[in-house]
Amino acid sequence: MRYVAVFILSMIFWILITFRFTVGNLAAGAVASAITAAIFSRYYFHNVYKLLQPRRWLWFIVYLTTFIWACLKANFDVAYRVLHPSMPIRPGIVKVKTTLRSEFARMLLANSITMTPGTITVDIIGDEIYIHWIYIRSEDPALYTRMVTGRFEEYIKKFAE
Repeated sequence: MRYVAVFILSMIFWILITFRFTVGNLAAGAVASAITAAIFSRYYFHNVYKLLQPRRWLWFIVYLTTFIWACLKANFDVAYRVLHPSMPIRPGIVKVKTTLRSEFARMLLANSITMTPGTITVDIIGDEIYIHWIYIRSEDPALYTRMVTGRFEEYIKKFAE
């Protein structure tokens, strides 16, 4: 079953990259996907049944929408700070405690935070993520955890765990 999941995801990736629907291109994609699945399927997707649940795909789409919106807002915030004459920054490293259980979900949260302008994940130790933040708005750990992780953690929990 893992072989099939890796094959399907590889084929989707191939189609998205080439975006050509000719017989030759689809055949080449199928061969490349089969080779990829044969080599890498034993390393990925230990719980394949999760990948096939439509509810998880729906939450993934909601997460992507939320992530894109957060990135847009953060881009404008960083641009404001860079262009402002007094450059209003208050950088620092904050420790955020996450409730995500799987390593994959924690990694996804950390990468989401890093890809959002103004924040970068420094380290993950257990269930704590250390984040460098361009402007620390609060000294209260519960409040800045909500500010940094946003709704990312909530949606990641619904589709990745």
